[in-house]
Amino acid sequence: MTIQEINKAYNRIIGSLDNRELKNAFDFLQGLIAGSREYASQEKLDEVQETYKYMLRYRGEGAKDPMQEKIYNNMVASTYELADLVKHKALATDSPISYYSFRRTLQTQSQTNYQELHNTLSASIDLIKDEIKKEAVLITLFSRIWVSDLLSTEDVVEIKKILNDTTLPYIAGCQVVSALMLGLQTSFDKEKLLLLFDAASVENDEIRIRALISILLTLCKYRKRTSLYPQIENRLAALAEEYPNFTKAIRTIILRFILARETEKITRKLQDEIIPEMMKLSPKISKKINLSNFTPEHLGEEMNPEWQDMLSQSSIGKKMEEFSELQQEGADVMHSTFVHLKNFPFFREISNWFLPFTTEHSAFGNNFNNDNAEKAMLDTMTTAGFMCNSDKYSFYFSMQQLPETHRKAMMAQFDSQASELIQQNKEELISKRGKLEIITGQYIQDLYRFFKLYPSHLDFDDIFMSPIDFHNLPILEPYISDEESLTTIAEYYLRKNYFADALVIYNRLSLTIQDSEILYQKIGYCKQMIDDLEGALEAYLHADLLNAESKWVIRRIAGCYRTLKQPEEALKYYHRYEKLSPDNLSVQICIGHCHLELKNYNEALKCYFKVDYLDNKSHKAWQPIAWCSFLTGKYDQARNYYKKIIENQPNAQDYLNAGHTEWALQNIKGALAYYKKAVESEENDFNKFQEQFNQDIPDLVVAGIEENEIPLMLDQLRYTLDGTL
Repeated sequence: MTIQEINKAYNRIIGSLDNRELKNAFDFLQGLIAGSREYASQEKLDEVQETYKYMLRYRGEGAKDPMQEKIYNNMVASTYELADLVKHKALATDSPISYYSFRRTLQTQSQTNYQELHNTLSASIDLIKDEIKKEAVLITLFSRIWVSDLLSTEDVVEIKKILNDTTLPYIAGCQVVSALMLGLQTSFDKEKLLLLFDAASVENDEIRIRALISILLTLCKYRKRTSLYPQIENRLAALAEEYPNFTKAIRTIILRFILARETEKITRKLQDEIIPEMMKLSPKISKKINLSNFTPEHLGEEMNPEWQDMLSQSSIGKKMEEFSELQQEGADVMHSTFVHLKNFPFFREISNWFLPFTTEHSAFGNNFNNDNAEKAMLDTMTTAGFMCNSDKYSFYFSMQQLPETHRKAMMAQFDSQASELIQQNKEELISKRGKLEIITGQYIQDLYRFFKLYPSHLDFDDIFMSPIDFHNLPILEPYISDEESLTTIAEYYLRKNYFADALVIYNRLSLTIQDSEILYQKIGYCKQMIDDLEGALEAYLHADLLNAESKWVIRRIAGCYRTLKQPEEALKYYHRYEKLSPDNLSVQICIGHCHLELKNYNEALKCYFKVDYLDNKSHKAWQPIAWCSFLTGKYDQARNYYKKIIENQPNAQDYLNAGHTEWALQNIKGALAYYKKAVESEENDFNKFQEQFNQDIPDLVVAGIEENEIPLMLDQLRYTLDGTL
């Protein structure tokens, strides 16, 4: 079998098991074993299949077996594990992806067990100058755990010792956690997941929070498997009891992953809007400031108010304000800055993408350790903006590329006051966001960098391309299904315009909350935004029953009815709104439109004239007045309004309607002139013009235009357009 065929067969097996179609899974697995010639697994498959047949026969005889569910779950779990094993063996030799490539590389090296790695790591701590050896051991440890087969009991014991060894630097525990997480993303191993629970119980915040994130990612990826292992649910319950603010921690992680979905949007906004705007603004600012005279003796403490005015008057001002708010919220605003700074040799090593930042890393040499002032300044700069660990390494390597004189000159720009300000901002952010939120945000950004930018990132399933919906996992329901948590998550989805995700949670909340008008308003809004207008209308009507005075709801109901082509029902609600807000001109326009759709043209005109009288500056009533005048045979009145419209900013439809009016007044030349402009406004697309024209033929006939005249007018227009008439 080819690699593609192996993966396809494996996916069929997993799909069948996820749907609990065990017979199909056995058949597909049999095909994978035969096709890949992994006959050593045949005996295990036969054993599981015979047990299943025996259970079904026993059941068919009407016998009740209290152990049936447990036996069934064990068989399903065993089949998952057997499918994983056969797949790994089939791909072990030829698959080019990183996971199997690393496995093959490790097999060619002398094998060091986890106990020996632990001992070597402990010994390297005492040798202060042996940083390189310590890093090499950490890399080996990471790689061994990442690509390991199912962990043995001995392996689990030794890895657990590493996690619990408080004499080791916390970086070791962090790397063990990331290796377990990455390995689990490729292949499920109950023991690896249970080790993450151990890691989530240690005292160090960095290790504990990374472990909790890794647990949630694993539960999410294997949501159909984890229920087969009771000990996972038990360990989760135990962790929830001992973990400080467990529900808050899960909630924070969920919100951070939602925020991570914004990263590409933020990057595009920076590249397509903010940076180009700044580039355009730069020459203006330079001219205003007169940079050539910008010498120390001219410096003062106050900013030039003209600069602020220039910024506030430009669109960049609002965008920068929005950008600043995103930064305060913890959004990943640095991704676009560092996306091109991941080509340093440091990032060729996979484990380094997950490495907590340290200036002691051997890759820096002594460049930053000789100058304490420079090192302190760099430390302050990297901490201030809460760059993720990966970006901090990028920043330092970039600084390292600069000649020493340039670097020192750059550092000189940051005096003690700047340093103090940065430190103050850092402390304010820590107090505002808290350690949990900061570590969570940094680690998720590190993960984002890896799955998007690692040179061989396509070898991995991108976790950010899959639904990361921890709140929808049954196993997490006991901890995250309270009203406060669900409401917080739903509100965040709503604020970020992820309406379908928010709707799932609002629907869950509606099962227990029946009397909240706000909840049903939001359900309606989410449904409206995903184009489920009938569902939106139903929710808005429910909200209206709970509070009949909400103008927002009344108007939404009217809008839904009108969009659903029920203008008569829409009119009822617009009139209700009119009673609550009689001077709302946009509602008057909508009332006029409903009358227009109901062919109550004179009533529609009354509404439009009222709007035009009360608001004689916007002219938004001119077009409907002109068209209603045409439909009611008031052609001179229609002509007057179309003349005014065309003197302003007419569109193709205005020229078309003005042409109809002139034709109704028997002004053939005038009609042709307007029709010609209508075609030109459609970029000379005659077909597009004719499509709109044809829709108006019934109205032209009512206006007295004979049907046999219509093709003549269109041909005359064609000749006029090509200049041959």
